[in-house]
Amino acid sequence: MRYVLSVLLMFLLAACAGKQSFRDSCAANVNAAWDELDIAKTEGFSGSVSYSKALGLISLAKSMQTVENFDNCVKHAKDARFYIAESRKGQ
Repeated sequence: MRYVLSVLLMFLLAACAGKQSFRDSCAANVNAAWDELDIAKTEGFSGSVSYSKALGLISLAKSMQTVENFDNCVKHAKDARFYIAESRKGQ
């Protein structure tokens, strides 16, 4: 019984540590995406479409951060940063 409890405790601690790292990564990526987002640097119509996608993804990432779904927050924030880069290239 003790063995089972100690294994369970190790898994819980590992899960909490993983959640913390996603929390920090989520915050860093959302902040970076907001800093990179600049409509003045958008090129052409295709760039505007990418900008709109990025804005939606940042909003979604922020929502995921609010409900503490940090792994999806990181995914959406990274996708937003990709679309921000594409908007600057006009793609």
